[in-house]
Amino acid sequence: MTMWVFGYGSLLWNPGFQVARREVALLPEYHRSFCMRSIHHRGTEEEPGLVLALDAAAGAQCSGLALAVAEGEEERTLAYLRERELISSAYLEKQLDVHLRCGGTARAVTYVIDPDHDQYCGGLPLEDQARIIARAVGGRGPNTEYLFNTASHLAEIGLNDPDLDWLAGRVRALTA
Repeated sequence: MTMWVFGYGSLLWNPGFQVARREVALLPEYHRSFCMRSIHHRGTEEEPGLVLALDAAAGAQCSGLALAVAEGEEERTLAYLRERELISSAYLEKQLDVHLRCGGTARAVTYVIDPDHDQYCGGLPLEDQARIIARAVGGRGPNTEYLFNTASHLAEIGLNDPDLDWLAGRVRALTA
């Protein structure tokens, strides 16, 4: 049985594991937003950045990629993802159904925000998000790089995210 992973942020452009197949997919009841303070990868405890997370919301939907893990790599991939995504326990690992654009449904390992975690910051105005992203830097590099890579990869695969597009433009203006 194929192991699927749902990518909606950095997994789109940096999965870090062997991907056998990519399918555009839709995850219902969640939306992508910069609702997690990053104190490791894209910020520090002193100056947190922001990273994307899936925030539960009735009627919402998030477009992204369903990534099929290469056969025989399932255990290694899951261990890698847990080390990467569960670094501070702000994400919860879930098995959720995603709807594949090519037809059908896949059960995918999906990382969603824990709204009770102290790194959760849902509802920040876009302007505040832009100002944080423009200045933050963490262990994996500048927060701007994370935003720009995610926005450009979404556009490359034909997925529209108006908030990310606005943020990318605003952050470019702030850092010019």
